[in-house]
Amino acid sequence: MKLGVLTVPLSGKPVEEAFAYLAGLGVQTVEIGCGGYPGNAHLDPVKALADPSVIAHLQAALKQHNLTISALSVHGNPVHPNPQTAAKYHEDFVNTCKVAQQLGVDTVITFGGCPGDHPSAKQPNWVMCAWPPDFLEVLEYQWNDVLIPYWKETAALAATYGVTKIALEMHPGFCVYNPRTLLQLREAVGPAIGANFDPSHLYWQGINPVEALKALKGAVHHFHAKDTRIDAANVAVNGTLETTRYDDFLGRGWVFRTVGYGHGEKEWRDMISTLRAIGYDGAISIEHEDGLMSIEEGLEKAIEFLKPILMYDPPAQMWWA
Repeated sequence: MKLGVLTVPLSGKPVEEAFAYLAGLGVQTVEIGCGGYPGNAHLDPVKALADPSVIAHLQAALKQHNLTISALSVHGNPVHPNPQTAAKYHEDFVNTCKVAQQLGVDTVITFGGCPGDHPSAKQPNWVMCAWPPDFLEVLEYQWNDVLIPYWKETAALAATYGVTKIALEMHPGFCVYNPRTLLQLREAVGPAIGANFDPSHLYWQGINPVEALKALKGAVHHFHAKDTRIDAANVAVNGTLETTRYDDFLGRGWVFRTVGYGHGEKEWRDMISTLRAIGYDGAISIEHEDGLMSIEEGLEKAIEFLKPILMYDPPAQMWWA
């Protein structure tokens, strides 16, 4: 395994400065935003495709600081019902795949997306209830008419650029939001579809990350290290379906936290051990979204928390077995 960081929170720093800072903290690999919601401050695919020196500059900075790239991130909604919005997210994804080929990166992270409820819809419609029956009709349209055809075509296109792992972040608000929906799309499209496993989005759905990892054996393409704190008192009153503003820290049922501030060391050790048990030995990429800490403090605390927990060496032969 390698200790990694999603560099997007450091977008205010030039790429060399961001890499030097992270390498100095013991980070081994980086995940870089290339468009969509994460932005492209450290790697703009359009500029990189037009000017080879952009890629050369990035590769030199990586080499200087002994870093690798675990994945390129371009989270978006490429099946948005607004054709212009969908086209922009799709273009970002395709351009990211082209840049990934130049960098020798085989993993691109995004969302599964969420269409509208019919061809003339203007906004996405996230269905998470099986009744009234109208909702099931919406799901039929979204999956069979939009989602599966889009990802079949796009996965085939991505493969032409050497991107064999499309790591979908299971996130409420999008059609792929839990292991069942991830596996449903993977079965329909193929093994290119896998998870960017982020426990923070699972905790507040009531999902046990360890059990979810077991269910996704063979289908985990990447891993985000981010935590969630559940406020039991607020959940007892209003549950976890939450539209309260993210900055209302005391009023929400849950908030994103730096690793270790939502769940303890045992839970994280169990997750890391389960990753090894299901055959995942890739990046453990820290995503900082803790509104109670500065970017630097949140990243540094997460790094120090994870350093002694990760398993860096391959497992030894079980000589006692």
